[in-house]
Amino acid sequence: MRQIILLMDTILSNIKIQVNDKIYLKDPETTVLGKKIIQQSINLIDEIGFDNFTFKKLGERIGSNESSIYRYFENKHKLLVYLSSWYWSWMENKLVFLTTNINDPLEKLKKSIILVTEKIEDDSETGHINEGILNKIIISEFTKTLLTKEIDTENKEGFFLIYKRVINRIATMINDVDPNYLYAKSLTSMIVEGALHQHFLKDHLKTITNCDEKTSPTDFYLDLIEKTLEY
Repeated sequence: MRQIILLMDTILSNIKIQVNDKIYLKDPETTVLGKKIIQQSINLIDEIGFDNFTFKKLGERIGSNESSIYRYFENKHKLLVYLSSWYWSWMENKLVFLTTNINDPLEKLKKSIILVTEKIEDDSETGHINEGILNKIIISEFTKTLLTKEIDTENKEGFFLIYKRVINRIATMINDVDPNYLYAKSLTSMIVEGALHQHFLKDHLKTITNCDEKTSPTDFYLDLIEKTLEY
């Protein structure tokens, strides 16, 4: 599995990650400064948390005026949505590549669940983005992109289209395994978001999860589908 992931990372390094252009004012991937903003925003959010993160602090980190960051993003919420969208686009590419040549529906589903529930390590191919650190941010901060008053407007603008595609891809796999199961989308949403939550509990609130150093969220969700689906 590890060798497959490494091969996948090499191939995916040559694929441009797609992010809705309505999220940003200027595509950060097109300039050295933009890539530096993305790289150091990930590091800084990881260090101090999104609530304490500001463009002023980011400007100090990258040695640039705060105003230069506003040329790329309207506010820090849009920056977090961008980071989340990049992550789910990257994840979707990995998901598609990993499952393309698998014919067995159950094997395809299991590999997909492993991918979206395991702890991510940096693939070293995307130089300015450390996926391992970004994964930590998604675990801690992703719900902040969704739980806002602007969610309906932003959803209509397509901000969460890629995330929803990941959910629906896996839901389709569930239906392929068990066509009679009525709640494929709900189950998939629970697995994808629940895995983030279980990783958070494992790291911070250990007494309310069975996940630990020996039992991963992946183990839990593989067991869940085995006991939930009929195949």
